[in-house]
Amino acid sequence: MAENLLVNRSLSKAEQYENLLPQIKALISGEPNMVANMANIAAALKQAFNFFWVGFYTLDENNLVLAPFQGPIACTRIAFGKGVCGKVWESQETIVVDDVNAFPGHIACSSESLSEIVIPIFSKGNFIGVLDVDSNKLADFDSTDKKYLEELVTLLD
Repeated sequence: MAENLLVNRSLSKAEQYENLLPQIKALISGEPNMVANMANIAAALKQAFNFFWVGFYTLDENNLVLAPFQGPIACTRIAFGKGVCGKVWESQETIVVDDVNAFPGHIACSSESLSEIVIPIFSKGNFIGVLDVDSNKLADFDSTDKKYLEELVTLLD
């Protein structure tokens, strides 16, 4: 696939995801390198939705460690159970946060981030990391984002 995305922002959010997912699948199909695929996924999500920050943290022994991302500089290591990403690691379930400032123990990598969605990533049934997406708007994520981002991370398995 060419390294160009077809993005139509006049579509509904669900339609935008439905348009984007096959493009991402084509972009990463045949590429065995997880880092390369994460990099292209982060770039595609940033380009398509103009999220404030989008990226990955991967499991490295006892921490989630920063992996490919798009946006401002970020926290490098996150401990088990700490912040939204650490809580997703602990629960192994997606968490949607409407107001990060109201989330107990939130790790503020950027004061501009106001809402967040974090999706666990599994490979062969084992937890390997998270997809973390931040917005500079309150309550910017919903069940539509959850549904399609959870589907998206399965492409990494």
